[in-house]
Amino acid sequence: MKKINFKSEGFNLAGHLFFPADFKEGTQYPAIVVSGSWTTVKEQMAGLYAEKFTENGFITLAFDFRNYGESEGEPRFWENPEMKVIDIKNAVSYLQSLSEVDSERIGAFAVCAGSMYTLMAASEDNRIKAVVTAASWLHDAEAVKLFYGGEEGVNTKIEAARKAKEKFAKEGVVEYIETISTTNTAAAMYGNYDYYLNPERGGVAEWSNDKFAVMSWEDWLTLDPMPYAPKLQAPTLMIHSDGCVLPQYTKNFFEKIATDNKELMWLDTELESPIQQFNFYDQEEEVGLAIAKGSDWFKAKL
Repeated sequence: MKKINFKSEGFNLAGHLFFPADFKEGTQYPAIVVSGSWTTVKEQMAGLYAEKFTENGFITLAFDFRNYGESEGEPRFWENPEMKVIDIKNAVSYLQSLSEVDSERIGAFAVCAGSMYTLMAASEDNRIKAVVTAASWLHDAEAVKLFYGGEEGVNTKIEAARKAKEKFAKEGVVEYIETISTTNTAAAMYGNYDYYLNPERGGVAEWSNDKFAVMSWEDWLTLDPMPYAPKLQAPTLMIHSDGCVLPQYTKNFFEKIATDNKELMWLDTELESPIQQFNFYDQEEEVGLAIAKGSDWFKAKL
């Protein structure tokens, strides 16, 4: 692995570029852009998957989206889907610039909310030749009501975001709430989610557990990736289960994908939602399955 930087709309983004163990100078390899869940940094699930994909002969890139981690961008910790889609496209541009990458064999893998951004990017950028998602988080205006306090809760958060944006524009002040909390119901994620709370899992020092920009709510809650499915032509594998979040939404998106070159892998599980969702972040069984099936897909489609 080596640390790299690339530009996205003028912002300097930091990433980790991973190479196969048997990497040989002068040889070109297929490459994969890897994205994790919302608010996350490259040292969490993206980096884990990126490193493991190299075991199957791929060059991989995990990076910090703008506003996060070691990348530039203000306000910090602003979850902006539109910007993240652009950052993924510019990650592809970076990979295409490398002599060791076969520029015609670049794919994209994502887990959880990164799947939304990746599927949207792939639907607009035909340089992404194949896509794999695991435990995809895909929502629309109705789905967000299930997680964020119904219509009233969603509207309250959107209004708070608009006020926060106005305050930032006028005063340069960014309003933050906790990213995760087991006691504060106003946190971006409220609950005893071990992945984010456990320093042996995703609660790493590089990630912020206490800063989520309030202005993010509008961009997040009004996002609807569903209209992008009919525009998606890249061969797409989606791995999901009833133990992950919003299973019907993954089925709905899959059905609307334009190409017939697609597969929905539905896992049998006794785990209740969202337990298996978090397992796909770092647990050996789920990660191993996603790597194996994803590698087969990329080898066949790239």
